[in-house]
Amino acid sequence: MILQMTLSSPFLLSSCSSAHRLNPLLFSKRRHCPIKFSHFPFHLLTKPRFLAVASAATENGVFTSPENAKSFDFSSEERIYNWWESQGFFKPTFDRGSDPFVVSMPPPNVTGSLHMGHAMFVTLEDIMVRYNRMKGRPTLWLPGTDHAGIATQLVVEKMLASEGIKRTDLSRDEFTKRVWEWKEKYGGTITNQIKRLGASCDWTRERFTLDEQLSQSVVEAFIKLHEKGLIYQGSYLVNWSPNLQTAVSDLEVEYSEEPGTLYHIKYRVAGQSDFLTVATTRPETLFGDVAIAVNPKDDRYSKFIGKMAIVPMTYGRHVPIIADKHVDKDFGTGVLKISPGHDHNDYYLARKLGLPILNVMNKDGTLNEVAGLYSGLDRFEARKKLWSELEETGLAIKKEPHTLRVPRSQRGGEIIEPLVSKQWFVTMEPLAEKALRAVEKGELTIIPERFEKIYNHWLSNIKDWCISRQLWWGHRIPVWYIVGKNCEEDYIVARNADEALEKAREKYGKNVEIYQDPDVLDTWFSSALWPFSTLGWPDVSSEDFKKFYPTTMLETGHDILFFWVARMVMMGIEFTGTVPFSYVYLHGLIRDSQGRKMSKTLGNVIDPLDTIKEFGTDALRFTISLGTAGQDLNLSTERLTANKAFTNKLWNAGKFVLQNMPSQTDVSAWEAIRNCKFDKEESVLRLPLPECWVVSELHVLIDMVTASYDKFFFGDVGREIYDFFWSDFADWYIEASKARLYQSGADSACSEAQAVLLYVFKNVLKLLHPFMPFVTEELWQALPDPKEALIVSPWPQTSLPRFPNSIKKFENFQALTRAIRNARAEYSVEPAKRISASIVASEEVIQYISNEKEVLALLSRLDLQNIHFTDSPPGDANQSVHLVASEGLEAYLPLADMVDISAEVERLSKRLSKMQVEYDGLAARLSSQKFVEKAPEDVVRGVREKAAEAEEKIKLTKNRLAFLKSSILVSQ
Repeated sequence: MILQMTLSSPFLLSSCSSAHRLNPLLFSKRRHCPIKFSHFPFHLLTKPRFLAVASAATENGVFTSPENAKSFDFSSEERIYNWWESQGFFKPTFDRGSDPFVVSMPPPNVTGSLHMGHAMFVTLEDIMVRYNRMKGRPTLWLPGTDHAGIATQLVVEKMLASEGIKRTDLSRDEFTKRVWEWKEKYGGTITNQIKRLGASCDWTRERFTLDEQLSQSVVEAFIKLHEKGLIYQGSYLVNWSPNLQTAVSDLEVEYSEEPGTLYHIKYRVAGQSDFLTVATTRPETLFGDVAIAVNPKDDRYSKFIGKMAIVPMTYGRHVPIIADKHVDKDFGTGVLKISPGHDHNDYYLARKLGLPILNVMNKDGTLNEVAGLYSGLDRFEARKKLWSELEETGLAIKKEPHTLRVPRSQRGGEIIEPLVSKQWFVTMEPLAEKALRAVEKGELTIIPERFEKIYNHWLSNIKDWCISRQLWWGHRIPVWYIVGKNCEEDYIVARNADEALEKAREKYGKNVEIYQDPDVLDTWFSSALWPFSTLGWPDVSSEDFKKFYPTTMLETGHDILFFWVARMVMMGIEFTGTVPFSYVYLHGLIRDSQGRKMSKTLGNVIDPLDTIKEFGTDALRFTISLGTAGQDLNLSTERLTANKAFTNKLWNAGKFVLQNMPSQTDVSAWEAIRNCKFDKEESVLRLPLPECWVVSELHVLIDMVTASYDKFFFGDVGREIYDFFWSDFADWYIEASKARLYQSGADSACSEAQAVLLYVFKNVLKLLHPFMPFVTEELWQALPDPKEALIVSPWPQTSLPRFPNSIKKFENFQALTRAIRNARAEYSVEPAKRISASIVASEEVIQYISNEKEVLALLSRLDLQNIHFTDSPPGDANQSVHLVASEGLEAYLPLADMVDISAEVERLSKRLSKMQVEYDGLAARLSSQKFVEKAPEDVVRGVREKAAEAEEKIKLTKNRLAFLKSSILVSQ
């Protein structure tokens, strides 16, 4: 947020001999809290002598000129967006370049509604796309949506339930027909909301993961992987959702810290009176125990290793007591029950050791026949009943509160059950090796770089991927079984039912009957093909595939680096022989102002659409784009408010520029403006100091911003443009230009100022357009003779002339202005009152400062006729406020011009008495030993700080009083 600098602090002054000297450290070049010239009513000096410029902006009904509107109207954003799209600006064109910039939009769920995560990726990707489009590259941002198997099926099931219909009441075909109907009616919601954010996608190429062509890609990918032996079927442990009745991916499991219970249970050692105490959070799974494990270095249990333990409530079933170094001696009792059918860690241990795997649970979350008398009970009911009976039999020792890390379904919220189930899997290791090499060889760059380690670690420890889901909505697995044959041994993989039947007849005869696997593929399977399936693959001869693959950039949240990004890399290399994108840009989460994750429970969710209505799309985009790659961003109303003010500042600057342009009929004035060129050193160097300074600073900015855009340092881009526009251009140059526009008699100086205003403002709009597309396009269209829309205008040229010496000179000029303005504020000089000044400097400095005497008088409220330039202090130096603006540049302001000295002495004397009373009270508290010893440390520290501050104020006030009194004596 830009804040006004407080000008009344006594710390601005320090004493030096008999004169007051201002602290030069406060007059540094650019401050993030710049001085606001709006303190003084400069706009009232004189009215502009120019007529407003008529523009096509108001003629086509799309755009509104700042001359006709007080502020930018957010309601015009949709109108501007529709105009862009109608003009075909979102489509790639090869007119100005041949190296395409291609981004595949992460497909949001078709069930989705816009949230801040969407706003983040849309903003960042649109910044990249708009920048590269202006750079002249053929730019394709390919949008689309994901069919979202589980989420969509749940939504439609709820809709059917409201009609009194269960999914199972319908046939599969009837149900999927209802889903497609829902999709056609509601599936465009998220797309329209993304458009509201300004996404300049090529909507003519919009894709849906269940489109016919993309579905063919999915089938082809399955077949190719199966032909290479990388897809297999088997019974393995998966994340199972009892309510949804399907396996779910790791991404769809969310872990939460919840209060639970740790149960301590006796396991008797077979043939002995000893027993081992097992601590478990899930006693109902003991029916699936296949071993008891202890750490081999745990002396408490080493004597039991190799013996057998009796599993409670199982009628004497024996399991081995084994040693394993991974058992945590300090967790619970240090004795671990191994239930491989219901725990991921136990499962991998059992496979390593060759232990059997027992499943005690049905797919609906009830216990099966392995649990004996507990068969048919819900898992949580069984837990209660089992513990009660363990207590009755003396096998229960105790239960105690324990914080659990509970796996819950992202979709339904239920507790996920690790369960052994027959599923289809992809062997990942050979695919992962190629993806690892892509980063090692520099074929893929991950931004920020620190995520490479995470990427490498996950791929180096990758597990096979369960790709089947027990749903009705999605890509049906292209496998057909033979009626009457073993499903695991006899099946046909084919592109469609006709091909499957033909293959089956060749192998099993003409009378063979087949049926398709009822499962569908994991949604992430089709998403893994997204960068190339959307461009026509497997038809590698398609125009889009040839022109735009491989793509350039994949931008997404860092939380799906494994689940989506890494899989796209693996599949891209496997099926196309090429890494599917050159860069991966990972953004962080958007959190609330306190750094908390947004959630409905906390009530801190910020709706992007509500935010747009209140602050505008541009303010929202600018706010969330200022973060750093990979870092979470705290979003607050204060930030949004500040950037809404930035939008208004742009609008008002545009209004000022337009109101100070010549009339369209003034041909000679426009010819003079157009003759001002800024791409040659000699033409820039001929400009007056303020103009040469602002043009030089602009050219430096263009280079810095362009380099930062190319490095994807978007936060740096936004901050640099913001600082230049608000501080350099609006706060300094616009105000300085008024000396030419309103007061100067020289037409050439006026034309130069007009040309510079127009040139700088146009370039600021270009640099800022990728961040704030709507207000910049609206302003651009209002400017004289826009040759093309801003969205497709050429990016500013780099390496343009700049003059560091002129920049340094104007920085001295700024320091002098700040020093005078601070002194005026310190002595409470009326804003309208003009004062005299003597400027003391070397001949060289005096020359360039005196050349801008009118600007200095305007910005510092000096009496133009009483500004004196000299190389030595004036005769009345002892009766003046002495300012040191910078080394070799000083000013003397006659005190009598600024204040009534006698009245000021009286005022300061009263103020000094009041401050002394305050200080004495603080000193008395600190002199009390009782207070210092018994009061809280932070309270004592606070009193000490207040006392030190009060003492400093007293010192400064005494110095000023002495100075004023000495001035009275001198004058007498």
